[in-house]
Order: sequence, then structure tokens, then C-alpha cells
Amino acid sequence: MSERPLLSVIVPVHNAGSLLTDTLGALGRSDLPRAKWEFVVVDDGSSDDSADIAGRYADTVVRLGGRARGPAHARNRGAEASRGEVLVFLDADVRVAPDALRKIATLFESDRTLGAAFGSYDGQPSAPGLVSRYRNLLHHYHHVRNAGEAETFWAGLGGVRTEVFNRVGGFDEERYARPQIEDIELGRRIRRAGHRILLDPTIQGTHLKRWTLAKVMQTDLLHRGIPWTRLLLSEAGRGEALNVSPREKLCVALVGAAILAGGVGLATGRWVWLLATAGLLALVVVLNIELYRYLARGRGVRFAGSVIPLHLLYYLTSGLAYAIGNVVHRLDRTGPRSTTPSSLHAGHDDA
Repeated sequence: MSERPLLSVIVPVHNAGSLLTDTLGALGRSDLPRAKWEFVVVDDGSSDDSADIAGRYADTVVRLGGRARGPAHARNRGAEASRGEVLVFLDADVRVAPDALRKIATLFESDRTLGAAFGSYDGQPSAPGLVSRYRNLLHHYHHVRNAGEAETFWAGLGGVRTEVFNRVGGFDEERYARPQIEDIELGRRIRRAGHRILLDPTIQGTHLKRWTLAKVMQTDLLHRGIPWTRLLLSEAGRGEALNVSPREKLCVALVGAAILAGGVGLATGRWVWLLATAGLLALVVVLNIELYRYLARGRGVRFAGSVIPLHLLYYLTSGLAYAIGNVVHRLDRTGPRSTTPSSLHAGHDDA
């Protein structure tokens, strides 16, 4: 490719060989003309055949030796190896729809004020099992409901204008050495720099990840909830903190109150406390009735009813993450980075 492509599609990979024929092959079926995009895969210290498989599809394969440094580090190295006007980040376990790249390209070509944009998982997750389907459909539901101007970014399927990415310093690979909220934190710096971010849920990909209950709880508590809480606390007083809806806050509080009431009821043997527990949990279900209706329409009433305990557990985990995050934040006042990271090499700014 001699001319500068519009898009550089960057896929960080670590021991994902079993998925790559599917996910990288899907990119080859994109309806965006091939001359408008280049394809960069970054192999982050894989011990399987990920790099060899990637070489069958990608224009460039960046091989990082040694131990895995995490997706933030890998994406930054991919950005350094890219030439496109827009950097499109794609997770290795996402199978993009044929029109996804074209829709991203159209957004950035039609709106020069747009700093970043991202899409969503689709409503047809391929991974079997109740937990996997619930998890991926919940993501899709929230992105569809919150379409439009956004305050954060998602690197599972999202693009950032290259000059904006370089200006704000890229992903904070020093603080986020494993998959956490490195994309959310990048989005906050993009917004603070005055650039717009758009959530367009018509830009879709199928999530191929298989979730277990243990993995969900580990992710929600350690990799998302606690770091997100610390980011929220670090932005307190700026007048631009990450928005968490009042309804979600109320649901977390209600589940917490239900646990306390249940504990008192079991300790004292007084049924009124157990009745209060049931009432509080029922109120949480009512507050989320639109979600359950959505799930019932797509997967049936039985499925919608089956995920209620999982959703209540999600709120319980969120409450625990907020409590622990507050403690950790107060013990370590350094907090998440609020300045521009120096992750990218100097002189790589296209501005």
C-alpha cells in the first residue's frame, strides 16, 4: 500500500490461536474496499501459534517477545506500526459484521469533529451457556439504550482518530498492565481534550468469549469495578465525572440493603426482616423490567427469568467493588493517572 489508508485495524493477540481463523477471516469479508484499510496484528508474547495464523491475514504482524504486557501495551505498539488516519481497535475474540469497518469509515469521513467512535456486541452471541449469553446480551442491551454522544470509549470494536490518539498519549500501559479499564480511561482523556465520542450500536461484532460465573465475578470485581471506582473518585470535583445512572446506583443500594436485612433476619429469626429482603429484591427486578422484557423477546421468558439471580449478583459485586475501591483509593492517593501518559514514542503525532 503506497497511499495512506483511511483505517488501521489493530488486533492485540495473546494465545488466541483457536479463535483467529474465525475472527481474522471475518475482517477479510468486510465490504469496505481493501485499499481503504490496513490490518495490523500485535502478538503479545503468545506461546501458541497466534503469530503464524495472524501472518496469513494481516499486512503487518508485530511480535512482542518475553512476557505478555497486556492489551494497552500491545495496542500502543500497533498504533506505532500503523499509517491510517483512524486507528480501529478490535479484540481478538470479536467477529466483526461485514459492514462494521464501512460504518466506522463513514462516521469519520462525514464528521471531522469526531474524535472517537465505538460499536457494540450484536444480539446473537455464539458462546453457549446461560452465563455467556446473559453477559454478552447485557452488553448489547446497554449499548443500544445509550446510543449517541458518549463519555467513555470501548476498544473491543472502536476507532480513534490517529492525531487525537497521539495527542492524548494513547493507552496508559504503565497503570493498566492487564485487561482492565484502559479503554474507559483513554476515553476520559479524549473527552477532557475536547473531542467528541460517539456510540453507534449499529457497528456490531459477535463476541466469541465463553464466560464462567467465576470469571464474571473476577472481571466485575477486580478488573472493572475496583479500577472504575478509583477512576470515579479521581475525577470527583472536576464536574465531568463518569456518569453512573441514578437507577443503577439505586439498584446497587437496594441489593446491599437486602443483604443486610437478610443477615439481620437470619440472626434474629424475625421473619419481617426476611420479608423486607424479598421486597427489596423484588423492587430491583421491577426497576430492570425493560431488560428482562428485552431478553424475553429474544430468548424467551424462561431465559429472562433464569438471569435474574445473575443480574442481582452483578449489583452485589458492583457494591463490593465500590466499597473496596474506596478503601484502596484512600490507602493509595496516587489514584488513576490524570495526566497524559508517555506511552507512545515522541514525534509520532500526526497533528
